Amino acid sequence: MILENNTTSPNQVELVKAEEKISKQKAKQLFDSGDITTVEIGTFAGLSFIHAYLFEDIYDVAGKIRDVNIAKGTTVFARLMYLPQSLAHIDNMPQSSFDEIIEKYVEMNIAHPFREGNGRATRIWLDLILKTEIKQVVDWNLVDKDDYLSAMQRSVVKDIEIKALLKRALIHEIDDRALFMKGIDISYYYEGYSEFKIEEL
Repeated sequence: MILENNTTSPNQVELVKAEEKISKQKAKQLFDSGDITTVEIGTFAGLSFIHAYLFEDIYDVAGKIRDVNIAKGTTVFARLMYLPQSLAHIDNMPQSSFDEIIEKYVEMNIAHPFREGNGRATRIWLDLILKTEIKQVVDWNLVDKDDYLSAMQRSVVKDIEIKALLKRALIHEIDDRALFMKGIDISYYYEGYSEFKIEEL
């Protein structure tokens, strides 16, 4: 079943292409316009802003808490009845060190507050926390797709693996535009979106 959307896509394959193209254009705009500097750091409100920015031209539910229970493979995300409390808890989690930030990121991934696009929006959210709090960001080019996905799957039980993986990829070029754009392409590749390069859009 194709998710209700505002594109003219006749099927899931075409929707995937339209979603990638439009949301990557919006990710580029988010950085180039300076709107990224207005995001509230480390809160669900900030994540909601990012998600709405990327996906509002595609989905009416962009930036809004999902109204269904969801799962991915064997991972079951926060049950709908507990989601508001989970998000309030995440807002109040500390974020002054690398370990605290990744713990917060893992909890937001478990919450998975949106119907679609959680990973892509939350990786931008993560980098903004890292940039603000410890003056570093992840160079996603250094993070292997399979290693990342398996570490995130296991992070529900233990976060040591994802912490080690991301710590090795930290760099100090926090305002590098080319790095941000490449990071968007890699982030989308993790989720199976690789039809378009952001700089060609």
